[in-house]
Amino acid sequence: MVNLNDFHPTKCVICDTFGNATEIYPANFDLEAFNPGIFSARRLPDRIHYRIIRCKVCGLVRSDPVVNRRILASLYTQSSFSYADEAINSRYAYGRYLDRLNKYLTEKNTLLEIGCGNGFFLEEAIARGYKNVLGVEPSIDALNKANPSIRRSIINDVMRPGLFEPDRFDVICMFQVLDHIPDPEIFLKECFSVLKPGGLVLCLNHNIEALSAYFFKENSPIVDIEHTYLYSPKTISKVFSLRGFKILETGSVLNNYTLHYLVRLLPMPRQLKNKILSVLSSSLIGRLRLAVPLGNLYLIAQKPK
Repeated sequence: MVNLNDFHPTKCVICDTFGNATEIYPANFDLEAFNPGIFSARRLPDRIHYRIIRCKVCGLVRSDPVVNRRILASLYTQSSFSYADEAINSRYAYGRYLDRLNKYLTEKNTLLEIGCGNGFFLEEAIARGYKNVLGVEPSIDALNKANPSIRRSIINDVMRPGLFEPDRFDVICMFQVLDHIPDPEIFLKECFSVLKPGGLVLCLNHNIEALSAYFFKENSPIVDIEHTYLYSPKTISKVFSLRGFKILETGSVLNNYTLHYLVRLLPMPRQLKNKILSVLSSSLIGRLRLAVPLGNLYLIAQKPK
């Protein structure tokens, strides 16, 4: 059982300071929220979150305080993989952004995906010409649901120092992962280490300055207890630059989702939402696929040669 001693303050990973921030939203969770169901990817949004603050100097948004890394690792290990129906949409969208790296690459040899779920994107990377792919995924359930052909390429772990030798990968990809990382400084330092000189990072995650985040405010799905840091194009670029990366591109993301999944994200009374989802799940219109700018950003960064 989680208790109050399991929480610690976070620091601004741009300014390297604790505190010195303005509260945006007060915390609204209880300790029972720390269970594998809540920390499972793409669960039905429940608007539970930590205290959310914004740095007074650089504007980086973060949760503060947060539960410790040991408990987080355990929660993600036990979490379930329940979005297989949407994986095909994500696979297509992520593949399109992977192709943006082609103009910077000379070879498609080694690719690592951090937080790879059941490996659906690893399969897409192979289809787009990458010769050797590896994934890191803490969820045992996600690993068990991977296709046998790709399962052997997935390591059941979290990205951590010592997991891979230095200068190994041409490309590192992370999709909706960086928001969850409790210590981006250590995490990005390790990504930098295992990239080859000239290697690339492709990062997709939520944009705290997106129109949807501005419109829905505290009811936005991105204001969530799973998210430790929330970035804008400016702050994510600064965080990567401070860890030695050269920023090549940033921009907004066009996502592919079914109408059923989009309704899941909308803030509305739970009973009404469940009725609508029940109708959409059994109808063709619910499977209608839409391309929408849903409030995500992408970044392409390079380890200098």
